[in-house]
Amino acid sequence: MTMNGEVLAFILYFVVVLGIGIFFFFRSRGGGEKEYFLGGRSMGPWVTAMSAQASDMSAWLLMGLPGSILAFGLGQVWIGIGLVLGTAANWIFVARRLRRFSKAANDSITLPQYFTNRFMSNNRGLQVISAIIFLVFFTVYVASGFVAGTKVFVTVFPSLDVQWAMILFAAIILLYTFLGGFKAVCWTDFFQGMLMLVALLAVPIVLVCGGQTFDSAALSTVYTGADGTAYAFTPNLFSASWQEVVSGLVWGLGYFGMPHILVRFMSIKKSSMIKKSATIAIIWVILSLGAAISLAILGRIILGGELLPSGAQDTVFIVFARRLFPSFIAGLLMSAIIAASMSTADSQLLVASSSFTSDIYKPLIRKKASDKELLWVGRLVVLIVAVVAYFIASSKAQGAQAIMDLVENAWAGFGSAFGPVVILSVFWKRITYKGAVAGVVGGAVVDVLWLAFLSSPTGIYELLPGFVAGLLCCIVGSLLDHKPSAEVLAVYERATSASDSEEEASEE
Repeated sequence: MTMNGEVLAFILYFVVVLGIGIFFFFRSRGGGEKEYFLGGRSMGPWVTAMSAQASDMSAWLLMGLPGSILAFGLGQVWIGIGLVLGTAANWIFVARRLRRFSKAANDSITLPQYFTNRFMSNNRGLQVISAIIFLVFFTVYVASGFVAGTKVFVTVFPSLDVQWAMILFAAIILLYTFLGGFKAVCWTDFFQGMLMLVALLAVPIVLVCGGQTFDSAALSTVYTGADGTAYAFTPNLFSASWQEVVSGLVWGLGYFGMPHILVRFMSIKKSSMIKKSATIAIIWVILSLGAAISLAILGRIILGGELLPSGAQDTVFIVFARRLFPSFIAGLLMSAIIAASMSTADSQLLVASSSFTSDIYKPLIRKKASDKELLWVGRLVVLIVAVVAYFIASSKAQGAQAIMDLVENAWAGFGSAFGPVVILSVFWKRITYKGAVAGVVGGAVVDVLWLAFLSSPTGIYELLPGFVAGLLCCIVGSLLDHKPSAEVLAVYERATSASDSEEEASEE
């Protein structure tokens, strides 16, 4: 009976997301490259905000973070704090300016394209290098989403073979992304983001309001896992080592170089809507992370003795959902984990596709390709990336774990390579194309070298040295180069001089 309710909820969830994809397929027929990859720059503040945050927060928010805090204590919260600060800084300082700059830079629809147009360069080197990096890392990202989503599928459908569960999960994401493009992804992300928030809030609220008594003494109990790991709960944020604090906070820097988040800023209908979007996004992140932390603490008190010996702490949300709610509601709540995986994977599929189509295929392979041709090439790349990601994700268990580890490394790679260049491109008039190339290459190289040789001995997350190196390389490279041309300076002036009302009037 329980399974029937959960299955019905899952079916309802999938009908909704596929329905959104089909709706936008028929609605956007006849639209071209810009419509498919950027939604025609027509997204409203609510959809933009929720899509950005849902595509950012994967199943880590509902499984990884609560499980980690439940097992080891509040020292694990520093990553969450770093992400809140990074989210706020990105929305407040970068979002509006990037929207304006991407519009002023020949209406750029991808981040690599923006880099080329921002500096009025005929050299496509940076654009192509950036697109290749996107394709590689996003394929891995998508694979990790497939792994996380499949875990939930198997939990709800225990009789379903793991491979078939992954195929089904991947097929659903592929179908609505393939059909509906950016608008379908954004609207499904909006729906999924709301579901994630409601699910995260529901469990701790019901626990607290249900009249249950809590024995806080359980927080001081040290549990031992089957592998001998001692799970002692750290009750204080500041008991973590300085390396953990710094590395956790540094996660926030990654936001400035995340293509699937930055493209949301570029897609919003009007620059004036950014303020509202920022408010929505920041509130969502604070509420979601606060709920995840509360869930973890309550989980430690109530379920610590049950979950930790078997190493199943990442299932705390699933266990609570099943015990506190009727089967149908529990199924809807567990759909939030699927939503978290899907909302990240669909965005990454689309950004990888747009990077190949707009940054490699059109400028290098088919310069005179029609909008219709580009649209179908983009859809074909979505299919190819999904298939490759499936084969990576369906590898051995060890390989799957390696993928999950690579996500952390890919976050650092994107942040180090692109974050400094994005920030300087919208705030510094003196930045040049050669400086941008130096920043991307320098940040990426230092990030990789630090990961290979210094990450373990120092305990410092490679994003910090990589980001600093990228920033310094970009500044020094620009200062050693000739000053920007009058045409490049004109792009800067167009993006920074116009008021919101003037900008919006010019677009009508």
